[in-house]
Amino acid sequence: MSAAVSLSASGAKVERLALSRFTTLGVGGQAEVWTVENHAQLSEAMSAPYRILGGGSNLVIADEGLKERVIRLGGEFAATDLQAAPESTAEHFISGWVGGGVPLPGLLRKLRTLGLSGLEGTVGVPAQVGGAVWMNAGTRFGEMFDGLFALEIATPEGVSQLSPDELPWGYRDSAIPRNHIVTRVRLQLTRSTPEAVSAKMQNADTSRKGQPKMKTPGCAFKNPGGVGAGKLIDDAGLKGTQIGGAMISPDHANFIVNLGGAAASDVHALLELIRQRVGVPLELEYELWP
Repeated sequence: MSAAVSLSASGAKVERLALSRFTTLGVGGQAEVWTVENHAQLSEAMSAPYRILGGGSNLVIADEGLKERVIRLGGEFAATDLQAAPESTAEHFISGWVGGGVPLPGLLRKLRTLGLSGLEGTVGVPAQVGGAVWMNAGTRFGEMFDGLFALEIATPEGVSQLSPDELPWGYRDSAIPRNHIVTRVRLQLTRSTPEAVSAKMQNADTSRKGQPKMKTPGCAFKNPGGVGAGKLIDDAGLKGTQIGGAMISPDHANFIVNLGGAAASDVHALLELIRQRVGVPLELEYELWP
């Protein structure tokens, strides 16, 4: 094991790493990264100020890095149990526990193979399950809470399990507090066929063809009042605007892309420019760290 890697008292892997390697934008300074594989390791990791990092989408991390430790989920939190649970019926499928550290794209491929419908609207979201649930990720075709049966959430005070009905979730919001970690979920899906699920996924994916393929955190702003944020930014004449190594995508104005060598400060400058030039208040979809 590298000298730069150490093990905590409970066996969690601890190392100091550049966070840019974990984000879809490809920016971010260094932090102490804890990779945890079970609840004992997670409990120890949460004993000091922390942030949880999943797939790294919808996230802009400061160039100077973070003072808090960063927790990443592995081990039992990256396991997938897609056996039918006793609560399942002839029409509805209830899964076992799916870890918060499971990559969402891979999970969707498994659901397609099994002919299980309900999460097709999240196709193309480059997130892990826990992060996707935390922000209720999705598209106009559907969102994460469409397919949830139960959640397991960890905090420094302990672990709890709850039903989605216990949360006042909504558009791009689960109502789960910031320091709460979605460790596992159980899915509630409709039995279908691989062909039908594939067709729904393809339909949702086709609608995203105009989105940029470069390094990006995803959509920068939530759509205000049903109006597309991208159209508002485009109407303000900002599509293609570049600051440093970051640019408002010429393909879709609600995306900021990394042209190569972008800094978080470049992205912040573009976000501020958009807010100054667009005539209505815009709410960020991005998480800004710190």
